[in-house]
Amino acid sequence: MSSEVTTECLVIGAGPAGLQASYLLKRDGRDHLVLEAGQGAGTFFTRFPRHRQLISINKVYTGWDDPELNLRVDWNSLLSDDPELLFTGYTPRYFPNADDMVRYLGDFAVKNDLPVRYDTRVVSVTRPDDFVVRDQHGGTYRAKRVIVATGVSQPYVPDIDGVEHAEHYYDVSVDPQDFTNKRVLIIGRGNSAFETADALMETTAVTHVAGPGSLKLAWQTHFVGHLRAVNNNFLDTYQLKSQNALLDGHIRSIRRDDEGFLVEVSFQRVNEVVKAIRYDRVILATGFRFDASIFAPECRPQLTIKSRFPDQTAAWESVNVPDLFFAGTITQMRDFKKSTSGFIHGFRYGVRALHRIAEQRYHGVDWPSRPVEDVTEEIIERVNRTSALWQLFGFLADVVLTGEDGTTRYLEEVPVAHLHEAVARGEFGDVESYLTVTLEYGADHDKVNPFDITAGRNSQDDTSGLDGRYLHPVVRRFRAGELVDEHHVTENLENEWDSDTVHKAPLREYLR
Repeated sequence: MSSEVTTECLVIGAGPAGLQASYLLKRDGRDHLVLEAGQGAGTFFTRFPRHRQLISINKVYTGWDDPELNLRVDWNSLLSDDPELLFTGYTPRYFPNADDMVRYLGDFAVKNDLPVRYDTRVVSVTRPDDFVVRDQHGGTYRAKRVIVATGVSQPYVPDIDGVEHAEHYYDVSVDPQDFTNKRVLIIGRGNSAFETADALMETTAVTHVAGPGSLKLAWQTHFVGHLRAVNNNFLDTYQLKSQNALLDGHIRSIRRDDEGFLVEVSFQRVNEVVKAIRYDRVILATGFRFDASIFAPECRPQLTIKSRFPDQTAAWESVNVPDLFFAGTITQMRDFKKSTSGFIHGFRYGVRALHRIAEQRYHGVDWPSRPVEDVTEEIIERVNRTSALWQLFGFLADVVLTGEDGTTRYLEEVPVAHLHEAVARGEFGDVESYLTVTLEYGADHDKVNPFDITAGRNSQDDTSGLDGRYLHPVVRRFRAGELVDEHHVTENLENEWDSDTVHKAPLREYLR
């Protein structure tokens, strides 16, 4: 009996993205298999974040009874037809413990009876004709297409002289007592660095967090991967002069001697002055990257953004390997530091869009659509409910297609870049013109302090909406892929765009 397994689609990784892909494939009767290196679903969350507190919002009490609206503030649930299978049922904590995520993902796989093979670590991917995948046990799997949902599994190590002397975030001690009265340098400016700094500052003598460029704060940039407020207690101790500091500069070298470590820092704030500072411990918290080492040369995906992510088309397909797709946090290269593809509350919708793209390409199933007569009412209803456009702001769009015969169809949650390409290829039929409906922050929103009442939000009675900085609906009209014009629906404090005079009337006039 042959040990080779043949399937239509192979999913590598049983984290949230792999499980989401598997759920959709199984729901639509597609033959597939999921391979997972760990002993259970969500292996990543058994180790990370190291101090166990997630930064993904889990808001149980919303005052809403609309499940779609509730997903706007539920950043951890996967999409399914089971209203009981939501992460909010696992813990009331606003910022949950990572162990709750492990438990939830395990239940999601079991309750949906997903075809996952655990303890199956992929060691090689070749492509003599179909993809051929081998695991550590010698098992072989053959598939027409592959979805890689492995996340970023390899530490990203910057080019620093002597960097091998640093400890790494992924295995450094998380016991604050191990750092008692020590001088500690943490290299990195992301949430893992500040998570570590916050956890250690009660016991350290001095903690410095170092990295080049200006520190980006999520509440201002609206990119949730930038520093979150839940991790920034350290900044208080710095600005209130409590022995901790943020070093804005490059680490040039790390030297080890009998007294610990001597680190050269090139400060950007003071015209590149170089200073040598002594530390007892140096921790590297510079993030992770995609591991492409399992791929043979004939099917190794091209990398991008300092080789941290696989380069992808608008359909999340490798730019150089046809039929090799990506799902989950590694898809963030498509909206890098702009939207939320790197996080569950964003990529769950990305995976659903990828599934619809694959259904159309491989099975001839058109993107779901419906006829629409009152376009204004349809748009207003959707922007007041949708979670997908809310989460993947500016990246996913609802679409109104107008055919050559004047008929209109409404499509939900299409990636904007894919839409333009698909229309040009005729994948949506004969299209005379089309509208995109997105939720977006205004131009230069990250340059405005939202807490400054002299420079913050627009008047909520301003019917133009054009200068709105906060999240608001934007409708654009295209013909032959070219932008014709656009309309901004004015922002609203509670994100309720349903006023007849302020929201509906100007939109109706624009559409006329």
